[in-house]
Amino acid sequence: MQIIQRPDKNDWPSIIARPVLERRGLDRTVAKIMEAVRKHGDRSVKKYTKQFDGASLRKMEVSATEIRAAEKMLDEDLKSAIRQAAANIRRFHETQQLREEAVETMPGVHCWRRSLPIARVGLYIPGGTAPLFSTILMLGIPASIAGCREVVLCSPPDATGSLHPAILFAAKLVGVHRIFKAGGVQAIAAMTYGTDTIPACDKIFGPGNQYVTAAKLQAQAEGVAIDMPAGPSEVLVLADKQADPAVVAADLLSQAEHGADSQVILVSDDALLLSRVLEALTTQVALLPRMAMAEKALANSKAILVDSIREGIELSNAYAPEHLIIACADADRIAEQITAAGSVFLGYHTPESAGDYASGTNHTLPTNGHARAYSGVSLDSFVKKVTFQRITEEGLANIGETVIRMAEAEGLRAHAEAVRVRMKKP
Repeated sequence: MQIIQRPDKNDWPSIIARPVLERRGLDRTVAKIMEAVRKHGDRSVKKYTKQFDGASLRKMEVSATEIRAAEKMLDEDLKSAIRQAAANIRRFHETQQLREEAVETMPGVHCWRRSLPIARVGLYIPGGTAPLFSTILMLGIPASIAGCREVVLCSPPDATGSLHPAILFAAKLVGVHRIFKAGGVQAIAAMTYGTDTIPACDKIFGPGNQYVTAAKLQAQAEGVAIDMPAGPSEVLVLADKQADPAVVAADLLSQAEHGADSQVILVSDDALLLSRVLEALTTQVALLPRMAMAEKALANSKAILVDSIREGIELSNAYAPEHLIIACADADRIAEQITAAGSVFLGYHTPESAGDYASGTNHTLPTNGHARAYSGVSLDSFVKKVTFQRITEEGLANIGETVIRMAEAEGLRAHAEAVRVRMKKP
C-alpha cells in the first residue's frame, strides 16, 4: 500500500481516485460485443463464452436436472448457512414494504401512490474466480418480495460448461425462474436485446468488473434500466489508535481479495497504527489462497495519515466508499457525520463480511464514488412507483382556476381547456 502522510486537501481528488482501465479501448471493446449479440443473438453469446470462459455450449439454459444434481453435490452445512442468510435477508427486506395512504391535498382532490413490480428483471452473477452465489440472495429475495413476474439469471460457466452448484441451489431457493450459462458483456447484451434463448429484461442488476459495468451503462443508453454503476469492490477503514491492527488488516484484505482492480483505503490519525496494520497485512496476505490477486489490489491502495478523525470523516465523505468500516471508539457518533457511503459497519464486532453474506442488509452497493448520489439495492429497486389521483366535482371546482391560470401563463391553452370543458358541464 502507498503511505500518504497528512496530505493537503487540494491533493485529495488525486489521492482518492480509483484505478481505471483506459476508457476508450474499454468502451470500444464493449460496444463491439454488444453489437454482435444484438445482431447475431445466441450465436455470438456462445462465441464469446467460448472465447472468454473456455466453454463450448450446446444449450445455455440450465435444466431442472442440473439444478437437482447441484443440490445433491452441496455440503449440508453450506446449504444450512445459505438458508439462514436467506432468512435474515428476507426479514430485513420485508420491512421495506410500505403501504402508502391516500392524501386529500384539498377538498375533493385525492392523490396516492402504489408500488408495482417490474415485470422481468435480469440478475447478473459473477462467476469465474469467485462464484458469488451470495449475490443471488441479495437480488433474488427482494425480487421475490416485490412480485416480479419473471426473474432471469445469467452467470459465466466454467470450462466444462457448468455453473457452481451453490449458484444453482441459491437460485432455486429464492425462486429464480430461468438460469443461463452466460457471463461478461455478452450476458448483459443478451438481457438488453434478447436472443432466441435469453429474454430481454426491463431492468438489469448485479455487480461485475469494469467491462460489465460499461456494458450496463450501454444497456441503460439503450433504454434498459440498471440498478447502479456497480464496479470493482472497495472499502475504506477509518481507524483510531484503539483499533486492533490485525482486525483492520483482515478487513482490508476481505475486499482486496475480490479482484486485482479492487481498492482498499485505510485512514487514521495514528501513525503507529498505520505501521502495525501494514505489518499485519504482510503477514496475513501470505496466507490467502488469492494472495496474488490481493497483492495487486493492495498495490492500488493507500494508507493515509490525517491530523484528526474529524478530517478522516471529511476524507471518507469525499471518497464515498462502497463499504465504510468505522473502527473507532466512538463509532456511533462518527456514523452520524457520514454523508456518503454504500453501507456502514460500526464497532469491533461488525466485520464487512457479515454484510456481504448474512446480516440481512444488501451487499449490492454503489462504487466508484457513486454513493454520493446512489443507494444500494433494496426492495424499492424492484418496483416502480405509480401515482394515482381522483378528483370529485367539488375538487375540480376548488382546483380548476389554479390549473387554468398556470396553464395559460405557460401558453398551454389546451391544458386549460381540458379543465374548462369539465367545469362547464352540468
